[in-house]
Amino acid sequence: MNRRISLPLTQDAAMSLHMGDNVLLSGIVYTARDAAHERMTRQLAEGVPIPFDTCDAVIYYVGPSPAKPGRIIGSAGPTTAGRMDRWAPQLLSLGVRGMIGKGKRSPEVIEAIRKYHGIYFGAIGGAGALLAKHIVKSEPVAYEDLGPEAVRRLTVKDFPVTVIIDCDGNDLHESGRSLYLSGR
Repeated sequence: MNRRISLPLTQDAAMSLHMGDNVLLSGIVYTARDAAHERMTRQLAEGVPIPFDTCDAVIYYVGPSPAKPGRIIGSAGPTTAGRMDRWAPQLLSLGVRGMIGKGKRSPEVIEAIRKYHGIYFGAIGGAGALLAKHIVKSEPVAYEDLGPEAVRRLTVKDFPVTVIIDCDGNDLHESGRSLYLSGR
C-alpha cells in the first residue's frame, strides 16, 4: 500500500513514515546535485542565503535531461546520494526535511537525519523517463549556468519513492542486507 504525502514535508509527516514505506509525494521538490550543493555551501559561508525556502523542503538529487518538444522535463532519474553526503547535514540543520536519491548514506548523514527528523527517500534508478511522468511543472530557481545541475522547483504528483532511512535512523540498506545474509 502506498502512503500519500503532500509537500512540504512537515516534521509530523516525516515522523509518521517508517523504513520500507512506499510513498507517493505531491507538491514542490527542489533539484540539486553536486555543483549546486557546493555553490550553496560556499554562498552560505559568504552570508548569502540558499535560493529557496529550506523549511520542510525536499531535495531531489537529479540532473534532468532536456525536455523534448511538448514535454515538461526530460528523463529525471535519481543520482547517487552519497555524493551529497558532505553537504547534507548542514542542509538538514537549515530545515531541509527530505532527500530523494539512490544508494547508501554515510553515518554522518544518518545521524543528521535522526537529529533533525529527516527522511531519505529512494527513487528507482534507471526509471527516469517513468519518474518524469510524475513531474507536472519545472521552473528554474538558481544557477542556470550549471545546466542540468541548476536548482529547479519541480511540482510533482504521486511521485513514487520508498523510505530508505526514517527519522529514527532505521536504514533499509542495512536491514535488507542483514535479512539477505541471514537467509530469510
